[in-house]
Amino acid sequence: MKTPSFYSNLDKKNKYILNCCFFVFAVNGLYAMILGSLLPLISNEYQLNNTISGALLSAHQVGNLISGFIAGVLPVYLGRKKSVIFLCFFVIIGFAIMILTGNPLLLILGFLFTGLSRGSISNFNNSVVNEISNSSPSALNFLHSIFAVGALISPFLVIACTGIAGDRGWKLSALVIVVLAAISILLFSRMEIDDSAKKTGKVKISYSFLKYKPFWISVGIFFFYLCAEAAINGWIVKYFVDSGIMTTEYAQMLASLLWVVILAGRLTCVFIGDRIPKSKLLLITCIGTSAFYILLLSTTNISIITIAIAGLGYSMAGIYPTTVAVAGNTIKSYPMAMGVLLMLGGIGAIVMPIVTGVLSDAFGIFAGMSAVVIAIICMIVFVILNTVTEKNTVKKVQKQ
Repeated sequence: MKTPSFYSNLDKKNKYILNCCFFVFAVNGLYAMILGSLLPLISNEYQLNNTISGALLSAHQVGNLISGFIAGVLPVYLGRKKSVIFLCFFVIIGFAIMILTGNPLLLILGFLFTGLSRGSISNFNNSVVNEISNSSPSALNFLHSIFAVGALISPFLVIACTGIAGDRGWKLSALVIVVLAAISILLFSRMEIDDSAKKTGKVKISYSFLKYKPFWISVGIFFFYLCAEAAINGWIVKYFVDSGIMTTEYAQMLASLLWVVILAGRLTCVFIGDRIPKSKLLLITCIGTSAFYILLLSTTNISIITIAIAGLGYSMAGIYPTTVAVAGNTIKSYPMAMGVLLMLGGIGAIVMPIVTGVLSDAFGIFAGMSAVVIAIICMIVFVILNTVTEKNTVKKVQKQ
């Protein structure tokens, strides 16, 4: 594969920083998405109902939300490198809790800690790559392609570990995550990164971006996308298993297939992201997401479901990084913007998994998964608003 131009033009120091971000984001994808694969196994071992299971997923997203604020403020006092290293330790603590206890409150705390680390790393990596690449959609899509590599590996890790250690093999997979997180901390510690944000924090901290309509449209897209992503990734395996549509092993394989095609979609966006208008790319991917998700829910035929999963993943692939690229100029101008974007958007990722769990206990898991359709439709509405706003802005500029 040809080296993307955003990478080949960098000096040695920045290449190491990007390589570090890529590796750590792969680990981030691995442990973020492994939670959906582990959920049926953890729920079975500790005898958790759907509401508690949904609360665990939501706790992960709460940690993700909190990190959006912490990751925006902490670097002002500690510097970016020390902050991300400190916040990385929480994923080690979180998975250790899962291994050691089935107490629901402690499990919720453990899932919250994993979200805290995940969100902090996401904030750091997106901001650094956006900064180094000059807001290149290709660079951001490449970063999220690396996340997808980690994510697609996660079901195979669970399958391999359960094959070795049986039903409790999920604890072995959790130990692997702990080791990889420790390696990530070591890599971060060796980065030569500019911590000027710490020195000039009093000058640069500003929330003026909250006055910009395009920023809030980006928040809307992010909110409803993360609603859908969190519910799909967290519940899809359990949905297939609880509905009796397929075996746990095949459901795990489909979870991996989802991320294989997400990877393919993001690599596609790497090469076309700078050639197609961002608003058009968002509209196409969101409509595709809606169509394939509805197809997935409308059948119990495994072949059709497999096709729907492939189409769904390919369609979802570019939404997150392209939305970040849409808000790229604002993120570069205001250090707090990325944290606020992730924090406000992350509320959707908190709400949807628990809503899915409650609806599943009350009306069946199909009802819970069907609620995601509403979130996807709302996302499309905000993408249309973004397209209209962008066209109006272009017309104003042309008139001037």
